[in-house]
Amino acid sequence: MKRKISLFSVVNAVILLAVVAVTLYPFLYMAAVSLSKDIYVMKGEVTIWPKGFNLDMYKIVLNDSRILQAYGNTILYTTLGTAISLFITSLGAYALSKREMPFHRGFTLLVLFTMFFGGGMIPTFLVVKAYGLMDTVWGMVLPAAVSTWNLLIMRTFYGGVPAELEESGKLDGLNELGVFFRIVLPLSKAIFATIGLFYAVAMWNNFTLPLLYLRNPDLFPLQVVLRNIVLAGQLNSADAASIGGDSVIVEESLKYATIMVATIPILAVYPFLQKYFVKGGMVGAVKG
Repeated sequence: MKRKISLFSVVNAVILLAVVAVTLYPFLYMAAVSLSKDIYVMKGEVTIWPKGFNLDMYKIVLNDSRILQAYGNTILYTTLGTAISLFITSLGAYALSKREMPFHRGFTLLVLFTMFFGGGMIPTFLVVKAYGLMDTVWGMVLPAAVSTWNLLIMRTFYGGVPAELEESGKLDGLNELGVFFRIVLPLSKAIFATIGLFYAVAMWNNFTLPLLYLRNPDLFPLQVVLRNIVLAGQLNSADAASIGGDSVIVEESLKYATIMVATIPILAVYPFLQKYFVKGGMVGAVKG
């Protein structure tokens, strides 16, 4: 018996395919231009498939000391920042999930308050400067260590942890920290992967904090260097000349190659963590 396809399914499929096409086209176009010979780009013959395949632009990007140094800085900021953010967020969320905690309502309201009101850019800058965090790694990871939204999501997750699990741990002599680290934390892989990915992507794409708190070019992350190349036009003219061809086209291809190099690593993380977005951390935790 043939299954009848509804009109809604057809319309939904068409809309989703259109969204996918609109989303993928710029990415595919940049990849094609960065992998094509400059003569084909100059003629406007490149669409979504490279013509005259070559890796010259990527050789220039990967041989640029600024890019390699910025890569190292970004990896350091992302790794350290994500670890610190997960540690602080998980502890705060677990505490707020306990309604019996003294001043629970007051602390929750204070956290919610920060979602709607903030001190502003200038007061935050003055605080960071007063603590001596300018031109340091800590200036990149501490000011944005906690996201209120991520904290509330994690608090909701911990609120669903069965009380029987925690009570069994306390009967075995564990205190609150012991229950958290030895019982709750091993069951939190799904929420840790999800929130960790949110933090990692935000840190990888971080652009505002480096502009505010960094003055030393040796500490610039990848996004700032990318901005200098794409917007400010700070290209290595010697490398461009060594490739040959029209300099405008070489610059365009080089910019796209730089964008691809900056984008692909964080995109590659998604397939490994995608399953945790739909996987429940508490499945099978309590039986009977």
